[in-house]
Amino acid sequence: MELGMIGLGRMGANMTERLVRGGHRVIGYDQSADAVQRVVDQGAVGAHSLADCVRQLGLPRAVWLMVPSGAAVDQTIEQLLPSLTAGDIIIDGGNSNYKDSVRRADHLKRQGLHFVDAGTSGGIWGLKVGYCMMIGGDKESVARLEPIFKTLAPPDGFLHVGPSGAGHFVKMIHNGIEYGMLQAYGEGFELLNASQFDLDLGKIAHLWNQGSVVRSWLLELCESALQKDPKLSSIKGYVEDSGEGRWAAAEAIEKSVPAPVLTLSLFARFASRQQDSFSAKVIAALRNEFGGHAVKKE
Repeated sequence: MELGMIGLGRMGANMTERLVRGGHRVIGYDQSADAVQRVVDQGAVGAHSLADCVRQLGLPRAVWLMVPSGAAVDQTIEQLLPSLTAGDIIIDGGNSNYKDSVRRADHLKRQGLHFVDAGTSGGIWGLKVGYCMMIGGDKESVARLEPIFKTLAPPDGFLHVGPSGAGHFVKMIHNGIEYGMLQAYGEGFELLNASQFDLDLGKIAHLWNQGSVVRSWLLELCESALQKDPKLSSIKGYVEDSGEGRWAAAEAIEKSVPAPVLTLSLFARFASRQQDSFSAKVIAALRNEFGGHAVKKE
């Protein structure tokens, strides 16, 4: 299948490479010529502008956006519109607010275009193991894109969860849960670190993944981080938030759903920017491990 990939950063470039390996023809565009050249070196076709990317696609077209949420998505869509024709599909694979996705789908539908929101999880490991994708959109568009989803995802790794907006809604809740899990691991390892015992935290992380009820991929990444730096002394306990946690907390308030763990884990990230703590260091290290997110060095 043919696909245009707009935005060739950490995620977009790896997804492009995985698709090319799967036999798809991918036309890649990024504002950085170096980023375009990197995917061309992996077998993709390069484009020097958004219009050039669209021109190189056969009808009906599918264009996947991997650009920052918010204004950048709207701006990219508006710049694409003059080159698109009825029946084309725009896929937003970034972490957009689901309400924006509903609005964008309505806007594009009036112009005969389709919009699919694909909440995508997998971070820097997705190239190797695949991406978990939560997909919103009309059935026909999602079915047409199924070869792309099958290549990007591991077995059973994608699901059409509902109409436009549903994909990003499910991804928002996914990320809210992630906040709570990271916070629980961070606090637990801080308690271990503060004990009177000389504990090997990396070995404990490994142990807990051998049949324990708290075993998880995040715990594997925790073991990896602690093996590299047993006391996490090389990084600051400063933890960013990328937006979805705030949206999940706001949704809980709007819907009167008690979500104290998700909300407090967001507030703990705010606290990490005011004081250094070992639990925040654990979370910062884990985000670096699974998503390649930058850490602040001591």
